[in-house]
Amino acid sequence: IHSAIVLKLAHNLSTVVGAATAGVSVLSLCEKGDAFIATETGKIFKKEKDMKKGIAFPTCVSVNNCVCHHSPLKSDPDVILKDGDLVKIDLGVHVDGFISNVAHSFIVGVTKENPLTGRKADVIKAAHLCAEAALRLVKPGNQNTQVTEAWNKIAKSFKCSPIEGMLSHQLKQHVIDGEKTIIQNPTDQQKKDHEKAEFEVHEVYAVDVLISTGEGKAKDGGQRTTVYKRDPNKVYGLKMKTSRTFFSEMERRFDTMPFTLRAFEDEGKARLGVVECAKHELLQPFTVLHEKEGEFVAQFKFTVLLMANGPLRITNSLFEPELYKSEHEVEDPELKALLQSSASRKTQKKKKKKVSYRTVKCCFFFFFVQKRIFSKCSALTTIFSFLKASKTVENATGQAMETEAAE
Repeated sequence: IHSAIVLKLAHNLSTVVGAATAGVSVLSLCEKGDAFIATETGKIFKKEKDMKKGIAFPTCVSVNNCVCHHSPLKSDPDVILKDGDLVKIDLGVHVDGFISNVAHSFIVGVTKENPLTGRKADVIKAAHLCAEAALRLVKPGNQNTQVTEAWNKIAKSFKCSPIEGMLSHQLKQHVIDGEKTIIQNPTDQQKKDHEKAEFEVHEVYAVDVLISTGEGKAKDGGQRTTVYKRDPNKVYGLKMKTSRTFFSEMERRFDTMPFTLRAFEDEGKARLGVVECAKHELLQPFTVLHEKEGEFVAQFKFTVLLMANGPLRITNSLFEPELYKSEHEVEDPELKALLQSSASRKTQKKKKKKVSYRTVKCCFFFFFVQKRIFSKCSALTTIFSFLKASKTVENATGQAMETEAAE
């Protein structure tokens, strides 16, 4: 299931990216992303009445110096995109609690004929290369500290900074914030407190890279928090009826997955009900963070499975290197060698393993959705050939076999 749902995730992202043009509102993009995930996941496993599926992280669209978690309500002031904006789109999907998250950064209006230069190009290139380095370092036997050190060096090469204290999490079924983490640009105290960990076979990680042209210090920008998740370790008897009604619906629909207040039919009651829940820590807020005005933040996130023969990235990258030209580059010899090395897994001849009909059916369902969605996204259609699409299904099906065998 895990290797199959990512095909839907990547192409939902491409749908939102393709729609993010000058004059489009951030609210409409968030609504578009969430609606697509809900609609398409509702079409599969209909006979599995108890199986939950849908949004694992609501669509967030954060622009320029807004770092993350911007997912406005209808009652909030909207943001209209314009040419030159640096846009970050972040979202996630799950089937039966198996999660895949992805995020992408791009500049509105940039073209191959007129590629971007300057600080925006620097920060996007830095973030992309940090993600590529992580893909090669997050593998069995390596330490999380190796990734942190590489990120600091790459960002410094582009005169940028990783956002201080941001975490990439291990993923487990129904758990979006697992025990093992990778920290960005930690303070001295965070270095002491953050637990060192070794990556192990069959673990899954959402690797989240956030790089700034500024000092990398993100703060609450004063915007309304709209994204929350249930803290399963907290218990409290809510006093207000509105709070109890809100909390009951939240648990029924989202369980421990992050959600947006926009998902509730009565937005006013949701805004009222969430107050008592958050006050008593039944819910964890995803605060809308900002860098200093005038700075720019780029984000790339991907989901990776740690297989015995190497890491398997299961969310496709939409990055187009020819769109961004920076005067800076990575000069550290070890990092240059790392980035030039192959990120592909070592192939191993294996005996054929039995795989369930449901897993194969799920793989090919999402492949079908992939082709249909990309055919509607003219800006990205030329990137994907039938050969590459076929290879994606082959890899997804093979991964499904390996996962079931491991289980």
